[in-house]
Amino acid sequence: MKKLSTHIREHLGAYLLATFSLVTCTSLDMLSPQLTKSIIDDVIGKGEINKLTYLLLGILGIGIARFIFGYIKEFVFDRTGARIAANMRSDLFKHVQKLSPEFFDRTGTGELMSRVKDDIDRIWDGITYVGMLVIEVVIHVSMVLFCMYRLNWKLALLPTVCMIFCGFLAVYLEKKLDKVYEDISDENAKLNTVAEENLGGVRTVKAFAREKFEIKKFLSHNNRYYELNMQQSKVFVKYHPLFSAITKLLPLVVLLVGGYFVIYEDFSLGSLGAFVEYSNNIVWPMEMVGWLANSVSSAFSSNKKIKKIYSEIPDIKEKENPVVLPEVKGKVTFEGVGFKRGDRQILSDISFSVDAGTTLGIMGATGSGKSSITHLLMRLYDSQEGKIKLDDVDIKDLTLKQLRGSISPVTQDVFLFSDTISENVSLGQKDVLTKDVMMQACEDAQASSFIEKLSDGYDTVIGERGVGLSGGQKQRISIARALSKKTPVLILDDSTSALDMETEHAIWQTLNKMEGITKLIIAHRISAVRHANQIIYLEDGRIAEQGTHEELLAKKGLYYETYMAQYGEFLTESEV
Repeated sequence: MKKLSTHIREHLGAYLLATFSLVTCTSLDMLSPQLTKSIIDDVIGKGEINKLTYLLLGILGIGIARFIFGYIKEFVFDRTGARIAANMRSDLFKHVQKLSPEFFDRTGTGELMSRVKDDIDRIWDGITYVGMLVIEVVIHVSMVLFCMYRLNWKLALLPTVCMIFCGFLAVYLEKKLDKVYEDISDENAKLNTVAEENLGGVRTVKAFAREKFEIKKFLSHNNRYYELNMQQSKVFVKYHPLFSAITKLLPLVVLLVGGYFVIYEDFSLGSLGAFVEYSNNIVWPMEMVGWLANSVSSAFSSNKKIKKIYSEIPDIKEKENPVVLPEVKGKVTFEGVGFKRGDRQILSDISFSVDAGTTLGIMGATGSGKSSITHLLMRLYDSQEGKIKLDDVDIKDLTLKQLRGSISPVTQDVFLFSDTISENVSLGQKDVLTKDVMMQACEDAQASSFIEKLSDGYDTVIGERGVGLSGGQKQRISIARALSKKTPVLILDDSTSALDMETEHAIWQTLNKMEGITKLIIAHRISAVRHANQIIYLEDGRIAEQGTHEELLAKKGLYYETYMAQYGEFLTESEV
């Protein structure tokens, strides 16, 4: 992770230019009261009218110069801050992409959205507008106090005491708000998660008439978010009037005490005018201190949250010098593989070998560990026992790019992006996959028939997660996506469950004709695996039976029972 200070150092030139412009603007602000002093003392007091033209031109010049440098200051700060925020958001997103599935199993989407969007925005605010104001306040106050002490050190003690008091109050305020902002950030993430889940699953909510329950759940988080924001407001409102009272009283007190110095001490009326103008100049920084403490505290809290994400380390790592195979043929081997998640044993002593170009069928009851085998093969998780090999090389020795790039999965939960059908099939590889390859994959997946009937054909934009398509249509697009990659290993995880028998049969005929592709077929239907070169039947995470379709039927075990449950009523006594 790049520290925020590192990002700032990378744009140090721009920040120096912006700071120079800021200092110039502030210096011009300090020069203006001196011209006011000269107008009062020299032009009005001494009658030196000839100076008036030059002094007025000086005030005009200050205004023009302040406009130019003010524009440079604002533009450079904003542009640099926006660039840093964009880089930070990009770096954070890349880091999140590298994290293992285990991290996403325990982290809500809403929380990650809050970190990538809201927290980066708060930091962006902190390094642009708020950061600029903090620098401006420090420089402005330093220059104003310097000018005040030059005019009258006794009178300058008044604003100095006020500034010290405001500074201590701002630090105290920041400490009070720090914990509140952390709680607000956490609750904001929960609120986003609830909203994201409910909007994404709105059809399920409506189907089960759960609107009232979900509204109640959302309102509970919304009320908590409201309470935390009110807690923040109460702290801010409690102390902000002190800042306002000081800023309103300071010019009046300066005028009264300064008037006394004019009457009884050697202090000119022009100097008093300049001093009052300086005191008005120091008022706005005092008013801003409370708000700045508020915003800075928010930015620091957001930075802590982002650091927490960066502290997450991927469980799945490549070796320093990984093996790169010249060509992946597709042989898959499991040797005594055991896999745990937490205290739960998912797989135990899983051993099988699938030669390149052959087919393995995987069956078993729900929760027996079928999908976990494919997850381990793609290194979404790592096994704790045994070895998994691709072409006789331990997959932990291979690069993740080559390993995952050699496998095309069709998962149970079909995920389609809110994009065109062609983009969903090519998955952003239009430059690699030709249109002919993409269309052929759709034809092989029996998807071209319904795609071509759509208004825009392959350029039809489908809704979020494939909204607007049936379950079978989504499955066919998912199969087309896997086939278009033309990888040596193809995983089909219950991939035809939503299809009618005719379409399923046509797809399996196409798949069975494909040569040179290793296929791992997870299914509940016997029809999907009966032509596999070998079949394993899982029970409680272990291989209970292994063999061909005919061999397993002959054993009259679990596979046979499944077969009879699916086909028994259609068989004659001789076939049984």
